[in-house]
Amino acid sequence: MDTRKDGKTPDLSAQEKHEVDRNQPPRAAVLHEIIRTQGNQELERSVAALWWSALAAGLTMGLSLMAMGLLNSRLPEGEAFKVIASFGYCAGFLAVILARQQLFTENTLTAVLPIMSKPTLGNFGRLFRLWGVVLVGNLCGTLLVAYVMLHLPIFDRRTDMAFLEIGRKVMENDTGQMFAKGIISGWMIATMVWMIPSMESAKMWIIILITYLMALGDFTHIVVGSAEVSYLVFAGQLSWEDFWMVFAGPTLAGNIIGGSFIFALLSHAQVRSETGQPSRPHPPGRPDDADDK
Repeated sequence: MDTRKDGKTPDLSAQEKHEVDRNQPPRAAVLHEIIRTQGNQELERSVAALWWSALAAGLTMGLSLMAMGLLNSRLPEGEAFKVIASFGYCAGFLAVILARQQLFTENTLTAVLPIMSKPTLGNFGRLFRLWGVVLVGNLCGTLLVAYVMLHLPIFDRRTDMAFLEIGRKVMENDTGQMFAKGIISGWMIATMVWMIPSMESAKMWIIILITYLMALGDFTHIVVGSAEVSYLVFAGQLSWEDFWMVFAGPTLAGNIIGGSFIFALLSHAQVRSETGQPSRPHPPGRPDDADDK
């Protein structure tokens, strides 16, 4: 097959060349700008809007605990069936992200990119306001849903025991493990947020893939984990001190570092290091430019 010296496929029409250009995946800079714009919009939302959306997200994330507990209580014992039960972890993330509710670990990427692009004191203030409101709203929602799931006659005893076992599994980690696994979890959520704009039609599958891997790896997440661990607290099997000092503090720090200081910083550095602009696509019917001669 003959090819030109520049390596391009010969005998393509102007329309075909336009189709090639149009079907190129978006550059990293495009994804960066999409997420940066979304983050800037979040930073400008009112406290009330952030609070109610974050509270709703915390309540919705209870679906992950609920789904895992129901699956674990109804599947036979064994590691193979635990692999199936881990799909329940995806439920809360799917509902929260598709409903566009405020999830703290999403904001460790989206809200941070505007700050990295323009690191002013005002922007840092807006970031900490967003983080504070969303984190408190998420935690209030998850604690409330865990309390309700325990104290109202909703589930049978087998399911209640499965909820307790899920919380105990999380608390098998020491503070160092909570922190290290939280870093991986924060990085994975940031990766998911970065992937979605370029694969909008596959958004659901991206969410399932990333969060399922988080469940399989037992990586710690501040929002889902707060529902799992607070269930133990409300059941009288764990102290609030252990909740905050062993689980919440190290996990929160890990999620922020993984999402903001690793993924967001590296992604921002990558985009800022790119030089030059891509060549413009040929519009349909236009003769080839000098590059094609």
